[in-house]
Amino acid sequence: MTADPVIELRGVSTRFGRLVVHRDLSLQIEAGQIVALVGGSGSGKTTLLRQMLGLIRPSAGSVELFGVDLNEPDPRVQRDLRRRLGMLFQHGALFSALSVFDNVAFPLRELRYLDEDWIRRLVHLKLAMVGLTMTHAQLMPAELSGGMIKRAALARALALEPELLLLDEPTAGLDPDRSQSFVELVGALQRELGLTVVMVTHDVNTLAALATHVAVLAEQKIVAFGPKAEIAASDHPFVAGFFGADRQKLL
Repeated sequence: MTADPVIELRGVSTRFGRLVVHRDLSLQIEAGQIVALVGGSGSGKTTLLRQMLGLIRPSAGSVELFGVDLNEPDPRVQRDLRRRLGMLFQHGALFSALSVFDNVAFPLRELRYLDEDWIRRLVHLKLAMVGLTMTHAQLMPAELSGGMIKRAALARALALEPELLLLDEPTAGLDPDRSQSFVELVGALQRELGLTVVMVTHDVNTLAALATHVAVLAEQKIVAFGPKAEIAASDHPFVAGFFGADRQKLL
C-alpha cells in the first residue's frame, strides 16, 4: 500500500478580483522531501504556501495534506491535521508582547491538557534544539537579533512535533554567516526528525545547500518540478533566467 503524499495540490486556481495568480496548478510532495518553491516576484509563492497552511482557500481545485482535504468540515479532523504541520513566517511573526518562552509555549498551552511543568520542559527542549537557552527564553522579541528571532520562531514551529515544516524566506534578512548557520540547523533538524520541508526562497545558496527538490512557479502554474540537479538542467526560459550562472551550485 502506497502512503498518501504529504501535500497534493490538484487543479488549484487563485483569483483576487480580476487578478489571476494561479491557474490549474498541480503539485505532489512526498514524505522526506525538502522542496524549494521558486518563482518571480508576484508569482504567488507565499500565497501557495499559505494555501498549504490553510490560511487561504483557492478559488478552485483542492489542497490535501496527508491525504485529507483542507476543506474537511469536521473541526476535530482539521485540528488534528494542523498539529501535524509547523510554519516559520518570513520575519518570525513572534508575538511582540510575549517573551520567547511564552511564544514557544503558546501552541502547547493551546492543547489545554499539558500542565505548566511539562510545558516548561518542552519549551526548554525546543529551545535547545535550535541552539537557544533558558536565558534567551526570558527575552522579549524586541531584544533579539535577526538570527535569534528566526531560531525562536523555528522552536515555536516545532513545538507540536510536526511532520511537515513550511518556511517562508527562511534566511531573509540574515548576513551570510547567520544564513549559513540557520540553513545548517534546519538541515540537521530535518534529518533528525524526518521532516518534510517546503520553503519559499529566492536565495540560490540556501536552495543549493538545503533543498532536495525544486518546484518552479511561473506562468501561473508549476512549470517544472524535480530533483534540483534535474531542474538545473531544464531548458525552460524562466529556469535559465532565474538561476543563470548559479546553475552549477545545484549540481
